[in-house]
Amino acid sequence: MTPKHRARRALIGLVVVILAGVALNLVGVLVAPGSTFAVKSQSLLPKLGLDLEGGTQIILQAATEGGKQPTQDQLDQSVTIIRQRAAAGGSPDAQISTQGGQFIVVSLPGTPSQATINSVRESARMDFRPVLLTTAAPDASAGTGDTPYTPPASLANTPSAKPTNGSDLSQVTPYLQNLYDNFNCAADTDPGAADADKPLVTCQDDRSAKYLLGPVEVPGTNISDATAGLATNSQGASTGAWVVNLTFNGTGTTQFATISERLVKLTGTVQNQFAITLDGRVISAPTMNAAITNGKAEISGNFTEDSSKRLAGQLKFGALPVNFTVQSQNTISATLGSSQLLAGLIAGLIGLILVFGYAVFQYRALASVVLASLGMSAVLTFIVLDFLSWREGYRLSLAGVTGIIVSIGITADSFIVYFERIRDELREGRTLEGAVETGWRRARRTVLASDAVNLLAAGVLFALAVGDVQGFALTLGLSTLIDVLVVTLFTHPMLQLLARRPFFADGHAFSGLDPRALGAVYRGRGRFRDPAIAGAGTRSAGEALRRQTIAERKAAESGSDRKARS
Repeated sequence: MTPKHRARRALIGLVVVILAGVALNLVGVLVAPGSTFAVKSQSLLPKLGLDLEGGTQIILQAATEGGKQPTQDQLDQSVTIIRQRAAAGGSPDAQISTQGGQFIVVSLPGTPSQATINSVRESARMDFRPVLLTTAAPDASAGTGDTPYTPPASLANTPSAKPTNGSDLSQVTPYLQNLYDNFNCAADTDPGAADADKPLVTCQDDRSAKYLLGPVEVPGTNISDATAGLATNSQGASTGAWVVNLTFNGTGTTQFATISERLVKLTGTVQNQFAITLDGRVISAPTMNAAITNGKAEISGNFTEDSSKRLAGQLKFGALPVNFTVQSQNTISATLGSSQLLAGLIAGLIGLILVFGYAVFQYRALASVVLASLGMSAVLTFIVLDFLSWREGYRLSLAGVTGIIVSIGITADSFIVYFERIRDELREGRTLEGAVETGWRRARRTVLASDAVNLLAAGVLFALAVGDVQGFALTLGLSTLIDVLVVTLFTHPMLQLLARRPFFADGHAFSGLDPRALGAVYRGRGRFRDPAIAGAGTRSAGEALRRQTIAERKAAESGSDRKARS
């Protein structure tokens, strides 16, 4: 196959790759959720990160018992759970990372819903406790204030007798009774740090009632699945009320069967109730009408569709291993993000202009190949980023834009290596078509070695770094792979075709491949031509002298010595 046919086949292959990428993105966007054309047309562009589009950033601080610093495993597990919650709430591309050994930084790009923000803020520690006492909470407007109440230290806080089970009233000490009687729901700000092995005085999540609860008998970690749905009556018809359906694992099934068998015998008292607490507050306290031994339960209450689905998602993905307090919550303006994006685009444009200006100065008309190749790289980069955006939820950050700008230099370096190899072959006396083929074989190894090093560096950086640095490494690595594709399927084939054009083949002065300007010297078989003979004092002779190989210089020197001796 001739070089011309190989070049055309490579270009056709590149066009097929581009069309396939565009078609894949169109299909992916059209079948994605979104009912309006405006939403789908916006999805055709890569999504932007928090620093470019704006959004909400939440910094959570771990609050462990005794003020101890959480372990790295606890933080990593918390990051995984928060990421799952954010994805379930419509933010699959949230950026979540640990910081300082006790902080988790959550970045939600765009305009996340309040439900998504709440699901990130809440630890979602669900437990099942027996109810010991309950009554309506005083109205906050009745002058109760928001000051927490502390019982007198003189009151006993040790049970008079060892409780036989979680519903035993003997565990209600004078201290707990006094705290319960005077408990102020308006000041109940942080009940989530309660000890699971001790009774808890807390309130309904809407502050309408207060409770004295026994120790945790079924922890929320024993929930294997949770789904939201509409409640049904005994005939199977929907009641229209939203509920959360729970499924326990083996341990949870046994625990819940034990507590339900005990509570069902306490009919007629408040002790017949079991409280479902979320982060220490009661979200539901149903009565136990029958023993539940199949490991399935239903949580009912004043749920809406959104709140029931949010709670089900929190329970399904699990509670955070440690409690967190919100250190700060900031909303980043989209205007600021737009200005940063504009600054990044301007920086990229300046870099592109400088590269093109250098190419024009050094390579004349070959600069058009440089510009076309850079444009082809930009098209392929856009297609890949768009695919990652709708398929994997990737968002382009300012660090990612920086990686793309840096890749301009990597791509230009490949062109320079290739063009200089072609020029070297022209200086050796080859025709342009021969120089293109031989130069490509020599340049290809150098280009692949250089890109392999860049790709290795990007891979190591992506594996070891977090946050924005990963975004830089990702775009840098992708751009490096695209550089290999472009220089193989576009730049080299274009030069194969251009080498047949008279403008380049005849060595026009502005082609950048003029053999005379490059100092090309004819080299006969087994001997080297002295550059000075090719035209002493000319620019080409000087260029040829500078470009001589070591072997040529030694041959020229030995020839001069022989002439001197003769």
